[in-house]
Amino acid sequence: MTESCDILISGGGIAGLTAAAAFGTAGFDVVCVDPAPPVTERDVDGSDMRTTAFLQPARGLLEQCGLWEKLAPHAAPLQIMRIVDAGGDVPEPRVVRDFNAADISDQPFGWNLPNWLLRREMVNHLAELPNVDFRPGTGTASLFTRTAHARVGLSDGSRVSCKLVVAADGRSSPMREAAGISVQTTRYGQKALAFAVTHPIPHDNVSTEIHRSGGPFTLVPLPDWQGQPSSAVVWMERGPRAVELLNTEPQAFEAAMTERSCGLFGPLKLVSQRTIWPIISQSAERLSGERIALMAEAAHVVPPIGAQGLNMSLGDLRSLLDLATARPEGLGDVQMLDAYHKARHTEIAMRVKGIDLLNRASMIETRALRDARAMGLNALYSLPTVRKTLMQMGLGVR
Repeated sequence: MTESCDILISGGGIAGLTAAAAFGTAGFDVVCVDPAPPVTERDVDGSDMRTTAFLQPARGLLEQCGLWEKLAPHAAPLQIMRIVDAGGDVPEPRVVRDFNAADISDQPFGWNLPNWLLRREMVNHLAELPNVDFRPGTGTASLFTRTAHARVGLSDGSRVSCKLVVAADGRSSPMREAAGISVQTTRYGQKALAFAVTHPIPHDNVSTEIHRSGGPFTLVPLPDWQGQPSSAVVWMERGPRAVELLNTEPQAFEAAMTERSCGLFGPLKLVSQRTIWPIISQSAERLSGERIALMAEAAHVVPPIGAQGLNMSLGDLRSLLDLATARPEGLGDVQMLDAYHKARHTEIAMRVKGIDLLNRASMIETRALRDARAMGLNALYSLPTVRKTLMQMGLGVR
């Protein structure tokens, strides 16, 4: 037996759940599937200790689909992006530069939330939408397309016929592979640790990215935890060193991360599990095929620098949503999907390349090149017009 809907979303991560809310709110009948039930608690096995910083343009989309009012009470605003170069002989700041959102806007750059909490709030919201059917524990198994529709086989043996398949199912996307769309992948030999800390010195809504070698060490503001200032940390390192840190006992790990943070917030205390994942860049050859659109990590993967990953994904969603609502009778047809590819492909390619260059700069080991990186940061910051343009580009508003 085959059931029907307007849109089948493969993937129940942050991007897929947001897409389900957005298309459901717009009036489309949506089925969203994911083989792994979402983990919606903080301190349990499998909890995603990464965080997502929703940049300014994302807020309008979240408001539009009814999510922002539920997320706002849990969000920590990001008023200043602080870049610290600590590439000298000892781990201490030698160049510190602040990029303040007040220079370009009356709002913060964005708002930061833990991924496990995002999943909790988003799943609860989808349950309130009568035209959205979220099926955790069910994945996609096959894809068959024709000019007028797609048929997706699910892991539970059922089939769904739809006008549009949205592949939001990750960097190893089964729907992308089924559609025969190739990807180009760059591997850096890096891994990233993600965890939460408390610290005696308040973060004052400053996101701090510290560059030394191996990759950036980034502290992103969180709401206070048990009465103490708290931040989410992403610590990028060469793979063997990252694995070593993952397995270091807590006291020694706290000493290592306090040293790596240059002591800017005082002694850091680990207050969560540690998770680890590989760092790659990846781009799909095309963002669409017959009756299928790729978005989020099915379309592009970047290192976690500058809060670009999910915000690129929401740019994908915004484009798809605008095209679908402007011409609902053409949902999933060639005209819509060609327009989607054209609207997003060039911008994605530019951002993937730019973040690749930033990541390579952050990995630098040799002293001379680290000195050059510090001089480059100084040079960019000293030009007000360039500094403002970089902030606007980071937000995706220019």
